[in-house]
Amino acid sequence: MLSNRRRLLRLSLAALCGADRLVRAQVAPDQGDALAQTVLQRADEVRFPAAGFELTVSVSTTESGKQIDSRTYRVLSKGNENTLVMVTHPASDRGQIMLMKGRELWLFLPAVTQPVRLSLAQRLTGQVANGDIARANFAGDYLPRILAAEQVGGEAMYVLELTAADRGVTYQRVRYWVRQRDAWPHKAEFYSLSNRLLKTCLYQNFRQVGGRIRPTRLVMTDALRKEEVSVMDYSDIQPRNLPDKIFTKEYLKKLD
Repeated sequence: MLSNRRRLLRLSLAALCGADRLVRAQVAPDQGDALAQTVLQRADEVRFPAAGFELTVSVSTTESGKQIDSRTYRVLSKGNENTLVMVTHPASDRGQIMLMKGRELWLFLPAVTQPVRLSLAQRLTGQVANGDIARANFAGDYLPRILAAEQVGGEAMYVLELTAADRGVTYQRVRYWVRQRDAWPHKAEFYSLSNRLLKTCLYQNFRQVGGRIRPTRLVMTDALRKEEVSVMDYSDIQPRNLPDKIFTKEYLKKLD
């Protein structure tokens, strides 16, 4: 009798583990954490190149289908820790530059001598926070764990919970859907410190840019005011050899 019970238990565990790698993560938390970190790192590499690059970001915000704001930024980034964000549209805001070093962010204004310290979580335009453009380093900013596995549109997804490494990051908690077979990001839900859902992001328009297929459109929808939507379109993603000196306060005045 005991032998039969043990055999049934082994068969049950084997069936569960074979159904999905997630079950193994739940049985062995250390292994699950390692898998979650690997998935998160791979998804980061899908979103943006790890080496230096340049791109253009156009942000259009609509309310009830009517456009209420439109902005364009030129972004220079290196290694997820150094970023310059320069306003190119509207013309009235040209010359404004955000500099990110690690998790520190400053705004430089043409008519102001000293830079202004900003928060990554502060809203930039529409549903887009400063950190959404200046810093896209989920693997460096969050501690991940796998919550579940789901089928979305016939594709197997990992559902990750990302907990902020500290309060200096853009969001305090993120629920993140990543496609299992190739680590393509699918959807993210962003939460506040009080665990309130702030907005939802969909990753769309996957195209061959910057050396691999990446999402070139992010659609961000306000959790409370669902009629307000901001769309971030990425274009002109090109590799760039960016020296460290350009990511300094002293060098900003030399930028075109």
